[in-house]
Amino acid sequence: MGGGATHASAACLPADWQDAVLVGRIQTPAGVSPVVIHGGRLRDVSQGAPTVSDLLNRWTGEPPAGVDLGPVEDFDFAAQPLLAPVDLQCVKAAGVTFAVSAVERVIEERARGDASKAEAIRGDLRDRVGADIRSVRPGSEEAARLKAALIADGLWSQYLEVAIGPDAEIFTKAPVLASVGHGALIGVRSDSAWNNPEPEVVMIVDGQGRALGACLGNDVNLRDFEGRSALLLGKAKDNNASCSLGPFIRIFDAGFTVDDVRQAEVELTIEGQDNYRLEGRSRMSEISRDPLDLVRQAMSEHQYPDGFALFLGTLFAPTQDRDTPGSGFTHKVGDVVRVASPRLGVLENEVTTSKAAPPWAFGLSDLMRNLAGRGLLESPR
Repeated sequence: MGGGATHASAACLPADWQDAVLVGRIQTPAGVSPVVIHGGRLRDVSQGAPTVSDLLNRWTGEPPAGVDLGPVEDFDFAAQPLLAPVDLQCVKAAGVTFAVSAVERVIEERARGDASKAEAIRGDLRDRVGADIRSVRPGSEEAARLKAALIADGLWSQYLEVAIGPDAEIFTKAPVLASVGHGALIGVRSDSAWNNPEPEVVMIVDGQGRALGACLGNDVNLRDFEGRSALLLGKAKDNNASCSLGPFIRIFDAGFTVDDVRQAEVELTIEGQDNYRLEGRSRMSEISRDPLDLVRQAMSEHQYPDGFALFLGTLFAPTQDRDTPGSGFTHKVGDVVRVASPRLGVLENEVTTSKAAPPWAFGLSDLMRNLAGRGLLESPR
C-alpha cells in the first residue's frame, strides 16, 4: 500500500495476544477460511465451521482444534491476507453515543454540510450544550428537562434526541461481506469534501443475542453529506470499502470481559502524504449508553440469526485544521489511518476513494458456491 499500511502480523495483535482467543478470516488459495488464534498458534477451523457466523453461533467457550497453521508470528499474511473478521453477520452501528459527537452532529446539521461555518457554530454551542449533555443520563427525567430547555432556546436537534432521549440511533452500516479488514484500502466518496474516520469498539453478537467478543472498527463518515440532511445517512455511511473491521475478534473469557470494553481506550493516528499528522484518543468510559444496552436496543424488535457486529460510537470528531484556517479536518487520498487499543490490537488502513478502491465483487452467492465446492457445507464434523 502506497501510504504505509501493512499486512497483518504479530504487530497488529493485542499486547497480550498470547493469552487471548482471537477469531478472524484469511484468504487462502482455496477460498476464505475462519481462523482462531489460541495459545500463540493460528488454526484454520473451516472444516468444523465454514463461516465465522457458524463458529460463533456454536461457540461453547473452547476454541475448536482445527488445522494447525503454526505460530502466528511465522505465518505469511502477505500471501494469505487477513480479511474483516465477520462474514454473514449484519453490520450495525450506534450513533451519537458520546457527548462530543452529539455536539459535532448538531454542528454538521446547522452548518448544512459547509465546513467553513463549523467553528463559529461550535463556539456558540460548546459551553451551553456540551457541558449539560455530559452530566445527563439518556432517557432520564433530567434529560427530559434539558430537552425542554433546549427547545425553548431554539437549540434542539434530532441528534440531541438520540444523544439524551430514550432511544439510541441504530442503523445498518454495511451489507453482509462488504467490510474490509486490516491492511486494506478504505473508501471515501469521491464527491465528499468534508469527512473523517470514526475509530470505534465493535461488539460481536451471535444469533442468540450473546455478546461474545469485540474488535476495532473504522466507521468512515461523510460530514458534508450527513450535515446537509440526516436523510443522506445511507450515502454518508454505506459506500464501497467504507467499513473497516479487525484485526481479529477478541472473544470474551476470564481474562477479557465486557468490563474491559467499558474501560477501553482507543487511539487514532492519521498520517498524510502531505506530512500532516493528527492524533486523538477516545475513552469508552465516557460513553453515554452502556454497550450491552446498545446491543439490547439493536435487537429489541429484530432478529439476526447469523449474528451481528455493532459499532458502539466514537468520542473522536476531528476539528484540527488541515489546510486553511477554519476549514477543519478532512481526509486526503493516501492518508494512513491507525486505530489501536492495547487489548484489541491495531487496525490500519490507507484512504482512497470508494470508486478507486477494489470493488466489492465477492458476495453471498460466491461464498456459498466456494464453500460447497470445498465440501464445507456438509453436516458439521
